[in-house]
Amino acid sequence: MPFIRSDEAVVHEIHGARFVSYVRPGTGSRDLAAWRGEIPAGTVGPAHMISHEETFYVLSGRLRLTIGGESAELGVGDAAVAPAGSELAVANTTDQPAHMWVTTRAGLSAKLADGSTITPPWTH
Repeated sequence: MPFIRSDEAVVHEIHGARFVSYVRPGTGSRDLAAWRGEIPAGTVGPAHMISHEETFYVLSGRLRLTIGGESAELGVGDAAVAPAGSELAVANTTDQPAHMWVTTRAGLSAKLADGSTITPPWTH
């Protein structure tokens, strides 16, 4: 099924953010996962170590990404790449919501600071 309609996207919520899943093995992809991240104003996500490379493209608003200890404020049209094995954190410190498009390889997992590991369902 090469086409995924917006009404077929699956919404997941964790750490105060929404992940609207479009591309993943469950929708026909073999290798990739892609979703829209919706980050409310004032949201600071937990730092986590990622198993696969991830790319980020800001669709609206402003976000602060911290990748491997280096931080940058990103606005509309800006992009970032987080290498596999890097520590990643996303924050929206503004008073407006922000949206980003994220891609990675299917099967991504993330290790949190407390040692727990999550395997986000939007990547399967």
